[in-house]
Order: sequence, then structure tokens, then C-alpha cells
Amino acid sequence: MLSQIKDLAENLFPRLIEIRRHLHAHPELSGQEYQTAAYVAGVLSSCGIHVQEAVGKTGVVGNLGGNGTTTDILAIRTDMDALPIEEHTKLEFASRKPGVMHACGHDVHTTVGLGTAMILSQLREHLPGNIRFIFQPAEEIAQGASWMVQDGVMRDVKGILGLHVFPSLPARSVGIRYGALTAAADDIEIFIQGESGHGARPHEAIDAIWIASQVITTLQQAISRTQNPLRPLVLSIGQINGGRAPNVIADQVRMAGTVRSLHPDTHANLPQWIEGIISNVCNTYNAKYEMNYRRGVPSVQNDLHLTQILESASREAWGNDNVEILPEPSLGAEDFALYLQQAPGSMFRLGVGSPNKLNHPLHHPLFEVDESAILTGVVTLAYSAYKYWQKESSFC
Repeated sequence: MLSQIKDLAENLFPRLIEIRRHLHAHPELSGQEYQTAAYVAGVLSSCGIHVQEAVGKTGVVGNLGGNGTTTDILAIRTDMDALPIEEHTKLEFASRKPGVMHACGHDVHTTVGLGTAMILSQLREHLPGNIRFIFQPAEEIAQGASWMVQDGVMRDVKGILGLHVFPSLPARSVGIRYGALTAAADDIEIFIQGESGHGARPHEAIDAIWIASQVITTLQQAISRTQNPLRPLVLSIGQINGGRAPNVIADQVRMAGTVRSLHPDTHANLPQWIEGIISNVCNTYNAKYEMNYRRGVPSVQNDLHLTQILESASREAWGNDNVEILPEPSLGAEDFALYLQQAPGSMFRLGVGSPNKLNHPLHHPLFEVDESAILTGVVTLAYSAYKYWQKESSFC
């Protein structure tokens, strides 16, 4: 079966390059993926796959029936949205939309999802169960997965697979990660309320800027002394605003930032821990405060069984030298985690780096991919899906 999947992928490769370049030239921002969704739906329909449009607002779902041995579903999720970045690559197929670019590889993800659907649609008689292809909008704003789940895409799903491009790995390689792959990501907003006064007489005022600085410093120091160092935690204040004039003590400061963690227990306790520190500092200096803590997405925790299937399929397809077990998670966020609250799943890293070339990171205006990675992604996902159903059918 692996050789058959590889042959089908090789034959499809020129078409997949066309698809990827079309998507790259016509990027759409989160929640605005109307043309992308219509294009995806058209490709899926041409393969005889039942298509649902306008799922999760601008998402697309393709349902492929197997040979009827079981009604269970394996889902494959890819995302479609681009970023508000001006592209500087000068590629012939560079973005035609000013200020919008596929700088995170979602054009590759969508292409890999479509290629996998094209292949598996020709092999459905070999699939005991069903495949659900989820083409998700709005991953970049961490909203799309929630929209899709709310619209029922995980109903009857027993497992889910996903991928993300990884410029740190060379093309034609795959990165596998057991356990935590990405971090939980939350947003925090803090208001410090003091009392205004003359800059020459600070003792008669309550200096909100100075107190805000104490809050930031204490939070950073407390991480190293009150949090388990084996459970990574990052708190970064990215915005701070306050003050009215150089010689006036500020009466109010607003701060906003991001909080990243990997361990579920740490994640659960963060709002209480942070507010306790803010409260103590503000009470010490007679200031008032308000904290708004917004839960974002949880950590992606890869399922052992599905990760083993991905690793086995990758090693069979590409050899041990082209499969890397990733030793560390990322503190980036991925709303793929929301699907994992509904069913076990696993996401792998798809190497897209080019040899002898500067490989820019994700979200960079010069970000490029080695397009040979598309073939790697398609074969890996298609063969993993096949192996999944061969294992599952033995228990049916």
C-alpha cells in the first residue's frame, strides 16, 4: 500500500504545486477565507467526496466513506488562513493581496490536506472506516477550531491527525513529538489605579507607573521561586500605557501580555497565582487594580497511540534518517488543542527548510518553503490514515 500511495502522490505532485501556488497568491485573513473555502470545496467535490461548506463560519468539511466495516471516523485537520504581513519574497506566485501573506505555511497545509483527500478517495475500498477532512479557518486568531467544534465536526470522530510546517527541519523530513507539542496560551490585561500628583512631590501621590514596574518585576522573579522549574512558564508583558505628562505622577497604567505554559496543573492555577501577586504589590503601596484574564487555547498533548502510528508510517515511508523525534515542545500556541478535548489526536512537524539557503522563520515577510515537502506531507498523512484503520479494524 505504501508504494501505491507514493505512486499516486508522485503523479499528483504537479497538480499539488499548482494548488499550493494558487493558494499562496490568493491569501485570505482569518474569518475571511471565502475564496479559499470555495476552491477547497471544488477540489474535494471533484474527488467524489461529500462536502459541507460554511462550517465554522468559513470552514469546509469533506466526508469520505470507507468500505463500511465500521462507521467510526478518523479526522484530518488542516488550516487555511493567512497573516496581515506584506510579502517580500518576489516569487512569481507571491501574494497578490497587499498586506496579506501565507507566512505560516497554511497554504501548504491546505494543499497537503487536499492531496491526502485525492489519494484516499482512490483507496476507499481499503479503508474500513471513514475519513473526515477538516479545513479550518481562523487558526491565526485561535478562533477557528472553536467554531468548527461548535458546528459539530468532531461528532463520532475517534481520532484526529494534523500537521504544521517547520522551517527548522529540512524538506523531506518529519518531526515527531510525544506528549506536549505546544503551550497553552492565555491573554492578560492589568489596570493599576493610583493617584495623580506633582512629579516633584511623589510622596503625595500613588505612582501607578512605579507600582506597575513592581508588579512586572515581582511576577518575573516569582516565576523562578514559586513555580516548578520542570514545568515551563513564560509571562510576557507586551504593552504598557500610562501617564499624562513628564512632570505628572501617573494615576493609571494599563498593561497587556501573554501567558504560556505546558503543564495542565500549572495552567489551571495561573489566574489565582498572578492575581495574588498583583494584589500583594498594590496593597503594599495603596493602589487599586483590575485584572482581566482570558483563557486562550490549551496545550497540544499528542496521544501516544496516534503518535506511534505517525512515527511508524514516517519511518517506513522516508527511513530513519528523515524522521526526528523532537526533544522539546514549543511555547507557541495551536488551536488544534481544542479538537483534542473531543478525541485523541496527534500533530507532526513537516520539514520545509531548503539546504544551502537562509530559512526565515514563520511569520516573516521572506518566509518560503521547499515545495518538495508537500509530497512528504501527503504521503505521511495518507499512509498514517491507512495504518490507523488497519490497526483499528483488527479490534472491530
